[in-house]
Amino acid sequence: MENNDMLDEQTSMNTEQPDNLTTEEAINVNGGVPEETDDATPTDDATAETAPADKTSGELAELKDKYLRLYADFENYRRRTAKEKLDLISNANEGVLKALIPVVDDFERAMQSIQTTEEVDAVKEGVELIYNKLFKTLEGKGLKPMVSKGEPFNADLHESVTQFPAPSDDLKGKVIEEIEKGYYLNDKVIRFAKVIVGS
Repeated sequence: MENNDMLDEQTSMNTEQPDNLTTEEAINVNGGVPEETDDATPTDDATAETAPADKTSGELAELKDKYLRLYADFENYRRRTAKEKLDLISNANEGVLKALIPVVDDFERAMQSIQTTEEVDAVKEGVELIYNKLFKTLEGKGLKPMVSKGEPFNADLHESVTQFPAPSDDLKGKVIEEIEKGYYLNDKVIRFAKVIVGS
């Protein structure tokens, strides 16, 4: 039994590796497992150096992903608003046209009755009724006529066609005659009044 103990001690003494062995020799002596030495500190430094690099690359990938998602959301928003804008422009007159359809119907009925009737007064009355209906419909949509006659000439509202000598001194620089009526749409001039100005 003592011999066995001695043999175990000798084997353990033989397997101890001296400090000056290379890594390959240590692997061979220890049965394929390299013994840890003081040289392990540089590998710790290497992992310490790669850890911030991995963290930075992870943050960069996350930020890039956020950027791509935000860019895609913006592109979708831009396409959607452009489509809505086109739809709005193409259907902008829908309300006005729906309001004018009954007036067109009245004109068609008036044209049919003009062909069969010989009463001029009835025709005049019908045309006046249709005109009033048309004008009220347009006023309901925000259209207002411009009053120009007798007003001072204003280049923001009036378009001077010609100038005539004023019949009186108080009409100098004012609108004498209105050739074509001007109109507002919700306080915005949509057609300038064509006028004759006194000089």
